[in-house]
Amino acid sequence: MSTDHPSRFRGRSAIVTGGGAGIGRAIAERLAREGAAVEIWDRDQAALDTVVGELRKHDPQASGARLDVADDVAVSGAITAFCARRKPLDILIHAAGIVGPSSTPITAVSLADFERVVRVNLTASFIVTKHAVAAMTPQKYGRVLLFASVAGKEGNPGMCSYSASKAGVIGLAKAVGKEVAGSGITVNAIAPAVIRTPLLDTVDQKQIDYMTARIPMGRTGTLDEAAALSCWIVSEEASFNTGFTFDLTGGRATY
Repeated sequence: MSTDHPSRFRGRSAIVTGGGAGIGRAIAERLAREGAAVEIWDRDQAALDTVVGELRKHDPQASGARLDVADDVAVSGAITAFCARRKPLDILIHAAGIVGPSSTPITAVSLADFERVVRVNLTASFIVTKHAVAAMTPQKYGRVLLFASVAGKEGNPGMCSYSASKAGVIGLAKAVGKEVAGSGITVNAIAPAVIRTPLLDTVDQKQIDYMTARIPMGRTGTLDEAAALSCWIVSEEASFNTGFTFDLTGGRATY
């Protein structure tokens, strides 16, 4: 297990989407342990309540909001409310996402399923980034981290919706990262390979076996590894990185 840095985020505030489970939860808990004021967003109220309870062991004012991250008005309102209640927004980590059809040829993917995956994974990334950057601009400081995937770099057969949506996230991070490069705000992405999370329960086992077999380290990544890299990317230490997609792939992708 990697070592926490107890005061690294003292005085900083953070919103983590998808914070009710998996990678989002692991990141939110680490941010809170390291001193950040944290709010998580998720659609599962029971999960929100559970995780907020854990976060309050480190941040007594930790909060959660149940909302749809692809709802432009809801996201704008939630960021405004967070800033009014706590402090200016310093960090936005967008870990919410869905897999959609897996082990499914493109000829069997419906337009509705494709558009649903793009809406949750790509459109929501645009929305949260847009409003986070607007909130961070006046203070001339901010960190935005979007979750892409190695599938967005290499494409996974049988996962055209997911692969296309995550490729779009990589492009979004590149464009906006360069756009705001002189503002004190960084926008980056992280591209994991297979991380053992509840999200894998929605993926066909054949697809999981295919993805794992392509990892040179011969194993899946851990939540601790994902949280450690994510927290460094959104720290003050990572001040000369923007528009970049960091790999978390056990050697599968090296570019």
